[in-house]
Amino acid sequence: MKKNRAEKKFYLVREDVLPEAMKKTIDAKELLERGKVESVQEAVQQTDLSRSAFYKYRDTVFPFSSIKKEKLVSLFFHLEDRSGTLSKLLSVVASSGCNLLTIHQTIPLQGRANVTLSMNTGNMTMEIDELLTELKKLEFVENVEVLGTGA
Repeated sequence: MKKNRAEKKFYLVREDVLPEAMKKTIDAKELLERGKVESVQEAVQQTDLSRSAFYKYRDTVFPFSSIKKEKLVSLFFHLEDRSGTLSKLLSVVASSGCNLLTIHQTIPLQGRANVTLSMNTGNMTMEIDELLTELKKLEFVENVEVLGTGA
């Protein structure tokens, strides 16, 4: 059974054991973040990396310094449309110590709704993996994905 991205564990790995493509992906992302290049194409050319390798690793490899600073997380949910589901979901998020910043909910169609939550995890009392596990235990949650993280 294949795990989705939110169910996978995270590891801290020394740079010298990373494949070259992962190191170059980090370099390309840094060029983009700092505005040294204007496009992914420029970034991959400067780092001698293929576009496919960049897209394969861009959401899976991060420098440790950025992970330490990151406090914002956006989660995307597929929920069953039942009375009180959003309230219960927000209760779990609040009990983890996260500060909710934004909520976006689609109009429920065919008994399903999509919800995106952006939150500050700076005062979280558990690891993000633990929070995701707790959220997935809710009977009305069909899927949870980490959309992104940021400082």
